[in-house]
Amino acid sequence: MKPCVVGAIFARGGSKGVPRKNLRPLGGKPLVAHAIAAARACRAIDRVVVSTDDEQIAAVARQFGAEVPFLRPTELSGDHAPEWLAWRHLIQNLPPRDGRNLDVFVSVSPTSPLRGVEDVEACVRTLLAGDVDVVITVRAAARSPYFNMVTIDPQGYANLVIPPKSVIHRRQSAPAVYDMTTVAYAARPEFILRADSLFAGRVKAVVVPEERALDIDTEWDFQMAEFFLAQQQRNEAA
Repeated sequence: MKPCVVGAIFARGGSKGVPRKNLRPLGGKPLVAHAIAAARACRAIDRVVVSTDDEQIAAVARQFGAEVPFLRPTELSGDHAPEWLAWRHLIQNLPPRDGRNLDVFVSVSPTSPLRGVEDVEACVRTLLAGDVDVVITVRAAARSPYFNMVTIDPQGYANLVIPPKSVIHRRQSAPAVYDMTTVAYAARPEFILRADSLFAGRVKAVVVPEERALDIDTEWDFQMAEFFLAQQQRNEAA
């Protein structure tokens, strides 16, 4: 039987960087609606569920076709509450549908609205194909701990984060490193319930192009998303 894959969108009401971020219009619809649309368009996903502590976000989520089976507790929705615990809460409380329980958990964050559906599908495919607990999305990093990232000690001296075995004269010669993104995560529910963090298990990564990996955390990020989404829409209309 095909595994039951649930696309989960975590959209709390509070946000310091961009107030009411998840409801803010982007390209003509609320930010959270972009994540819902991507999850619904993913052929591998059977259900799309939104976890929120906010009644208004819940109403908007239902309007755009997502399930909101419950409101997330306040203690799992604050600025300092680990989203990992919100993941657990959803897995533990999501009611089965058509007699089927959750087999694959996929987090589709509202903060990466430029993602492609293919990015989400690649995460699910990688999880199901290999001996892996969780699949993350990454993009090529602009800086390298082997070349141009430093720590500063108490005396003010700078040192490379990871001293290389031999001198590296240009970044392109350093080992490839990647930035994690919030484009998508795919995980086995039992791993989330028993582990305390992503890297407590076997982790694989899907590399996402930089133009699809913008993560909205600040007002500047939001303005960049508006610019790139408008450009994307113009290209599609041409």
